[in-house]
Amino acid sequence: MTQHADVVVVGGGQAGLAAGYHLRRQGVGFVILDAQATPGGAWQETWDSLRLFSPAAYSSLPGRLMSAQPGETYPDAQHAVDYLTDYEKRYELPVQRPVRVEGIHRDGRRLRVETDSGRWSAQAVISATGTWWRPFLPSIPDRGVFGGRQLHTVQYRNPGEFAGQRVVVVGGGNSGAQIAADLAPTTDLTWVTRRPPRFLADDIDGRALFDAATARRRALDTGDADTGGVASLGDIVAVPPVREARDAGLLTAQPMFTHLTEDGVEWPDGTRTRADAIIWCTGFRPALSTLAPLGLRGPHGHIPTAGTRAVGEPRLHLLGYGDWTGPASATLIGVGRPAREAAREIAGVLRA
Repeated sequence: MTQHADVVVVGGGQAGLAAGYHLRRQGVGFVILDAQATPGGAWQETWDSLRLFSPAAYSSLPGRLMSAQPGETYPDAQHAVDYLTDYEKRYELPVQRPVRVEGIHRDGRRLRVETDSGRWSAQAVISATGTWWRPFLPSIPDRGVFGGRQLHTVQYRNPGEFAGQRVVVVGGGNSGAQIAADLAPTTDLTWVTRRPPRFLADDIDGRALFDAATARRRALDTGDADTGGVASLGDIVAVPPVREARDAGLLTAQPMFTHLTEDGVEWPDGTRTRADAIIWCTGFRPALSTLAPLGLRGPHGHIPTAGTRAVGEPRLHLLGYGDWTGPASATLIGVGRPAREAAREIAGVLRA
């Protein structure tokens, strides 16, 4: 049996909920299909000590401010999960879970959404699957010969299981810095980055990053000079745990090694460091496998978009994957605006 909806939103994390909020305001019928068993999106999968980059009031979805977490300037991941759970309930968003979408297909004038629990037919689809579910590992020679443990950011939880061990953390972004800071007091830590780490000024957090991303998008849209956006400010937000570890001299980065050995890593000059574990904090790629039947990827795997709308399939919108689907759209504060624009555009087409 095929179920019908004006719009199917794929993904029930922050981007999917923001889309649902604005679709409802537009009076559009929709359903949100989420593969997770419980609310909270990727926030419920993160490491224990993770902190948001902005105060609660600046980490909010449209329509409802996130409350402050007592005793914390920067809320933890569980606070974000609680907020998203409450947000979903408050606006009575029609989330069905766990429903895993297996593929999206053209079906005449509609799109067909195949899932592990049935089929949906929609006039439009919003893909809001995020990136957490597709961790990226760089190509490094001899990775397979290393006899210790290797894991990605998505698999790290807390320093307890690494106490007293020799740990190499790879990555100069926020996850690398936060996990390195988490491990530094209780492990023999080696922090490795491709270039010297760039800490943002201590008074810069997600609020300033959102403003920088928005200003860059505005400049590009109007033909002005590229402001550089977030990348011009730095790579690492100095949230309190990172700041404390940095100021204590515990976050001294080494340049990137060339390959792995049986018991560690080796640099170009032959210097070796032994390791019990390597944690790859090397980022993510958009989780877009459900869109493969539509054949939209370009030569480099990128799906061209105009705003959030896929150029090659105007009934499809992509939301929450980064600046290419809206300034800072992968953040809580940033996803609201492109969600509103996508909902308005879809509603306009449906009413035409």
